[in-house]
Amino acid sequence: MSTVLGIDPGTRKCGYAIVERAFSEPLALGIVPLELLPRQLAQLAAEFSIRAVALGGGTHTGPVSEAVRAAGLPVTVVDERETTLRARARYFAAHPPRGWRRFIPRGMLLPPCPIDDFAALLIAERFLEREAAAGRAETGLSP
Repeated sequence: MSTVLGIDPGTRKCGYAIVERAFSEPLALGIVPLELLPRQLAQLAAEFSIRAVALGGGTHTGPVSEAVRAAGLPVTVVDERETTLRARARYFAAHPPRGWRRFIPRGMLLPPCPIDDFAALLIAERFLEREAAAGRAETGLSP
């Protein structure tokens, strides 16, 4: 199985997501402290056949890119604009509010935990969408 690893880089932690196809269930989601990223990359590479790493092009991209390359994985930087806002929506789709929180408009709710893993999922999906669009362009097929 050929997979894509999405990474949302940060200054203290990174979110990650392993996906096979855009909009499919992720095979793995998580958040790891930056100092443990090399170890996590090694574990993910041993468990999954990672063919590409989609790295968000925001905060701390350079050092995280170096760590990914040091792990022997190919890196593509992906635009991560609006991923935090969209990650919040994906989080609440996966974990609907309960109790009194379900009556509050979701746009006003904040997740009770970091959502860097959902941002990484969106980054991986953007990479896959861009890859699919490039494939359609090569074959002359319209979207």
